[in-house]
Amino acid sequence: MAEEKKLFSQEMREITRSIHNKSDTMVNAKLGITMSDDSVWAEGLLVFYEIFKFLEEALERHKDSLIGDLLIPGMERTMAFEQDLSHYLGKQWKTDYVIRPEVQNYLQHLRNLEDKEPYLLVAYVYHLYMGLFSGGQVLRAKKMISLSALSSVGNSVTEYEKVSIGSLKKQLKGAINQFADNIDSQLRQEILEEGINVFKLNNTIIASVKGVDQVLKRKLLKLLLVMILLLLFTMLTWNYLSVESDSSVVSDEKEKVINIEL
Repeated sequence: MAEEKKLFSQEMREITRSIHNKSDTMVNAKLGITMSDDSVWAEGLLVFYEIFKFLEEALERHKDSLIGDLLIPGMERTMAFEQDLSHYLGKQWKTDYVIRPEVQNYLQHLRNLEDKEPYLLVAYVYHLYMGLFSGGQVLRAKKMISLSALSSVGNSVTEYEKVSIGSLKKQLKGAINQFADNIDSQLRQEILEEGINVFKLNNTIIASVKGVDQVLKRKLLKLLLVMILLLLFTMLTWNYLSVESDSSVVSDEKEKVINIEL
């Protein structure tokens, strides 16, 4: 019996599994603990904003090609990024906005791919949007731990009001697999290998996120203060119980002496 051919979306996951796991570890180490802080969340949005914007504009430029169907209605995030950044950084955030070198390098790589072979951008569309569908929800949940995140304001990027995340995942996988059925094996392999670069480049811009160390120091300081207070409370409780115990012993001895004298 002939072996069933793997779906292209499955191959894309498998070839990047190792570096994907390393990238997830880095995200959790770099951002996971501090993502509840608004300043770090805004920094995370800022480094990915230009990347998602470029991809959506590129898909629009090539809407009459095979990748034209990859931008699923309701999937686009550019406007959502801008809304959230305006909330955290102020409505005039673009005025003094300078794209950091790490993001510039990422964008230049994407431009080179578009000039060389636009279909190679498929690797970025698949991995980044699927990551936002799933990983973005995890990061949002961590952010929701903070009281400032209880409101939906500032969380537009991870919200999909008109369509479910499950539906978006299914539609994107279907579009990717259909696209792959219409290209040759060499291009398929090039796209699969480019998937590894997606996570390498993601790691470079995540490493550029500012404010993480300061937030960690504040959290560690708070934890240290809590531990000191608990230690003091324990010591006071222990001393109180010791005094009570000594008082009880003295009282018992007095009773014995009184009983003997009687």
